[in-house]
Amino acid sequence: MADASGGSGVELVSHGPGEWGGLRGHEARRDREVAALLAARAFLEIRYLAGDARRVSEDRSPEDDLERIRFLADVCHNMPGIAQPRPWRPSRRGAPGSSVQQAMAKRPMGWAWHTAGPEKRAWMLRHIENAGLQWTPPPPLPARRKGPSPMTLRQRAGVLLGRWPVRPPAGHLSLPPEAHVLKALDSDAICALYEEAGRLRLGLGKGGPWLRAHLDADSVHYLVPDPASYYWPGMPSTRGEIDWWQCTALLRMCDGEQVSGMVAVLPETFAALPSTLPRRKQVRLVHHARTTERDTYLWGRDHKAECDPQLCGFVPETTGDPPPDD
Repeated sequence: MADASGGSGVELVSHGPGEWGGLRGHEARRDREVAALLAARAFLEIRYLAGDARRVSEDRSPEDDLERIRFLADVCHNMPGIAQPRPWRPSRRGAPGSSVQQAMAKRPMGWAWHTAGPEKRAWMLRHIENAGLQWTPPPPLPARRKGPSPMTLRQRAGVLLGRWPVRPPAGHLSLPPEAHVLKALDSDAICALYEEAGRLRLGLGKGGPWLRAHLDADSVHYLVPDPASYYWPGMPSTRGEIDWWQCTALLRMCDGEQVSGMVAVLPETFAALPSTLPRRKQVRLVHHARTTERDTYLWGRDHKAECDPQLCGFVPETTGDPPPDD
């Protein structure tokens, strides 16, 4: 099969559906082998480009060589991590990996391959072919699914028993009891929390006019303290120890879709919010929020083409971008 450059490329092997189960482990190992090979080839070429011999022997400017070095570094900057990965651990204990994370566990080269343009893919394929490796490029990464993932049997049992899903990372204390609550809020209350996070520069949460315009103003939204391990209270930050709670928000957008969001909330602010939901419903909604993969950024990206003041009531000022994926 022709590669991205138009020449003969790596053999792209086709497999039937029944073969994939036995091939996944082999393909992950081959992806790591390919990543190590590409990193080594990039370092060799960079060393050559940076050497004095290159200045004398080739009719190319230093600017050309610097641009080529940037290209190689961009292609391969994450290859060492693919070649020798650390054991994967979820950022939240008990929370499942997303569909993209599961796909990357099966094919570690997935992100590097599918975010590379034709020139970078051609460079990869050329070196893989020259090394005599047979390699199947990974399939496209899955789109982040709409809505939550189905609950497992363990999670359903936890809901029935009222077990709170948010657990501390190893070596850290649990959040206090007042954090083991999911709260139902209207749009004004949610927007106020985002605005407070921005005003206090807590580092998580950017709402502003965009969020207010695109929330379903008549719906209920949900908020629960659910810090990732690296944002657990007491962890160091640029402002000292983290003294706020990273909260997951489950937001209903103006088209009816529920998406997730992240916002930093001070403990005293969260504790002052009203709590009205039955415990079992709270636990179920925490699982719902944790497994909702599409967030405000992805929703806003897909909505951008049809975003219009007549439709949404949102008038862009300096930027029409949605809140970032925190």
